[in-house]
This record gives sequence, structure tokens and C-alpha cells, in this order.
Amino acid sequence: MAKKKDVTVIDTFTWKGVNRKGLKVSGELQGETPLEVKAELRKQGVNVTKIQKKPKPLFSFGDKVTPMDIAVVSRQIATMLNAGVPLVQSLELISRSNEKASLRVLMTAIGNEVSTGTPFSQVLRKYPRQFDDLYCDLVDAGEQSGSLDTIYDRISTYKEKSEALKSKIKKAMFYPAAVLAVAGIVTMLLLLFVIPQFQDIFAGFGAKLPAFTLFVLGISDLVQHYWYLIIGGVMLFVFLFKRAHRSSQKVKDNTDKFILKIPVISTILDKAAVARFARTLSTTSAAGIPLVDALLSAAGASGNYVYRTAVNAMRGEVMGGMQINVAMKTTGVFPDMVSQMVMIGEESGDIDGMLSKVADIYEQQVDDAVDALTSLLEPMIMVVLGVVVGGLIVAMYLPIFQLGSVVG
Repeated sequence: MAKKKDVTVIDTFTWKGVNRKGLKVSGELQGETPLEVKAELRKQGVNVTKIQKKPKPLFSFGDKVTPMDIAVVSRQIATMLNAGVPLVQSLELISRSNEKASLRVLMTAIGNEVSTGTPFSQVLRKYPRQFDDLYCDLVDAGEQSGSLDTIYDRISTYKEKSEALKSKIKKAMFYPAAVLAVAGIVTMLLLLFVIPQFQDIFAGFGAKLPAFTLFVLGISDLVQHYWYLIIGGVMLFVFLFKRAHRSSQKVKDNTDKFILKIPVISTILDKAAVARFARTLSTTSAAGIPLVDALLSAAGASGNYVYRTAVNAMRGEVMGGMQINVAMKTTGVFPDMVSQMVMIGEESGDIDGMLSKVADIYEQQVDDAVDALTSLLEPMIMVVLGVVVGGLIVAMYLPIFQLGSVVG
């Protein structure tokens, strides 16, 4: 696997200067260093008098280069290369025609370096946030084999399928979170504003209240007095968890294990991990990357600790001379159908095509499972809200019912 190069960081600089007509001008320009920006402005006939880096905003929306942007650009490059357009010209056309400023700057910077003779894969490695190791390894394989157009067609298909799968998983995770969030908000509003009204009414009853009613009133009283601590505690927990998840591999691994135990969601994530593994291994293998390196890429792309560990174990077995399908069975993670299809692919000499079919099958199963989950959760939201709201209403009306029966 190729080593990472130095990371290139593009900043925005504000500048002031004098143009060819002697008029004072100013503006903003993006580049790696102030010297690079000055050189570009000199080409435009501007004598720079002041230049400084623009502070990055605390929050920024809309102009970040996203994985979907890279998928679109990859398809554009593949189309132009297959049409016979040279790489440098393809990059220049893409940078000029793109409406997104950050992506336009990125592609311009890449095109400028490639035009100086630097290998394309080497330039891409300077932007690891946009182009991961797998992407760069595939481009490197295409450059070395002289079939960059063919490889880029596979890269673009891989990125499109990968982003579509990621979108489906986000959709599957969104609905349970939405149910919990809505239920939590409705409950807080009732406890803060509705239950206290009943509390004033019950104060004049002079009778013993039911245990369930007392329990709800106690929670309401707690929320009224300490709502800021409750909300702050939840926000602090989320912040600390996200921080720990980013910095601790152990927290990431345990989270992956826990998620795979959640009913319904685990089924979707299992199928998604198999689809990602199969798609990645198919793409890397077809690009001519050695099987041992391809398995390493597939392990990282699986997106889950359980599958990553299983694929790395497979990799060790394959390095020892074992067939992939046999190594796959020993992990106990992959479905029998997958190992059987891989075995057929190995015997027929078309393992790339067979893995691609496996990926297609499981991507479709993820799609169907997400649709089923969506249909299931729509009525479930109503049930959850009904139980929460109904429970609180029953708790408040129980004393009234009891009082009515006593009077009767």
C-alpha cells in the first residue's frame, strides 16, 4: 500500500491591492499559502499591499466538500476519460463548471499539481479528508496499469453505491431517533405545563391520591425545578460520548458491538456490512490490487468492529494459503450464501463478478429492510405517543374518577 503524503490544507485569504489602472481593489482568494495567493493575483495584474488568512467561522454550512460531491466528480472524471479527454483537461473542465466554490478550489489545486507532472494518486493523497487510502490505491493501480479510464469507471460506481448505502443506513437510524426525540419533547411539555395545572386542582381535594398519580406529580415537580440540569446532563452526555467515540478505539468497538444487538436495526447493519465488504473487495480485486491488500481495504470499509475483526482474521488465513470461502466460513460472521457464492466465484475464476452480485443482492436487501422499518415505525410513533400521553392523562384523571365513585 502506498504511504500517505503531506496533507494539503486550503485556506481563504483576504487581500487588498492596486490593479493595473492604479485603482485600489480588495477581495478574497483561496490557496495553500499567502505566497501562492500573491502569485495568482500578480497574474491578474494586482499588486498586493496586504494579505491575511480569513478566520474560519464557528459554524459553516453548505460549502463543505461532501463524499457525495466526490462521487459526482468521480463519475465526471470517468465519463471524460472514457471519452478520450486527457486527465489534466478533465480536471480543468470540472473545476471551471462546478458551482460549489470549495470543490472548484479543490479541483483547481489538484489539476495544477497534476499538470506539473506529479502522479495523480500522489496528489490525491494530500487530501485525505476527501480521498481516502482505498480511493488513492485504486487510482495508483490504474496509473501503473495504464487503464485509469477503466479503473475510474469502477471507482465512480463504487463511490455511488457506497454513498447510496450510507444514505439508507442513515435513514434507518433516523426513524428510531425521531420516535424517541418526539416522545421526549411531548413528555417534557406535558410535565412542565399541563401536569402542574392538575396539581393545583388536586391540592383542594383533601383526599389521598393514587400511587400512579403521585408518581407522575413527583416527576413533574422534579422536571419543573431541575429541567435545566436534566437538559444539561443529556447534552453533556452526548458531548462526552461523541468525544470518547472519536478518541477511543475501545468505545468505538463496544458501540459497534452494542448496535449489532439492537433488534431490526442490527439486521440492516449486518446486511450493509456484508454489502460494503463485497463491493470493496470486488472493486479492489478487479483493479488488480493484491488480494491481501484488497482484504485490508475491505476490512476498513466494512464499517463495523465485528466485521472488521472477522475480515482481518480472514486475511491472516488467506496469507497462510487458505481459500477465501473457507476462511470466510471460519469467522462465523458471514451468511452461508455469501461463502458459497464466493466459492463458486473462486472455482469459475470470476470472483470479482460474483462479489459484485453479492453486493447487489445485499444492497437491495438493505433497501427493502429500510422501507419495511419506515412502514413499521410510522404507526409505532403514534403508539408510543399514545402510550406516553395517554398514561399521563390517566394518571391525572384517576383521582377524579375515584372522587366520582365515592360521591356516587
